[in-house]
Amino acid sequence: GTVVIRFRTRSFGTGLHPTTALCLEWLDSAELAGKRVIDYGCGSGILAIAAAKLGATVVHAVDIDPQALIATRDNAERNGVAPLITPELVEGASLAPADILLANILAGPLESLAPSFAALVRPGGQLVLSGILRNQAEAVATRYAPWFDIAPVVFRDDWARVDGVRRPT
Repeated sequence: GTVVIRFRTRSFGTGLHPTTALCLEWLDSAELAGKRVIDYGCGSGILAIAAAKLGATVVHAVDIDPQALIATRDNAERNGVAPLITPELVEGASLAPADILLANILAGPLESLAPSFAALVRPGGQLVLSGILRNQAEAVATRYAPWFDIAPVVFRDDWARVDGVRRPT
């Protein structure tokens, strides 16, 4: 089925960018019912909202920008999923390991956050990363390989999505 998301953007993330589309495609094919999700670098909240609309019951939308949290909260309300989404600043966020962690941010931060992200995904949980240029995909995948079984990288235009499953600790 089709999920319609209504939103007004104040931050990065219109859903039209190839990196967002890559993440939305992944979400659309995932089993989200009852899942706990972290949208790290939530921007306008589109991935958090999509996860909630597709069945996730707890979604933590975190960002370093307070404006992103306002946009996410507003957009979650517009889409009737505000009770399922907790927008919070990265600094001070109380995050327990999730079933799914989504991060559509730049490759540099993704690489430096690898140990933190590994701790935020439960064993058997899934990791979905984008915001990665085609020529950065191998380095990002390699950085996460100590903790995750990495799926084949998916490309759209000059962009990539790296996803994987958390191995037992």
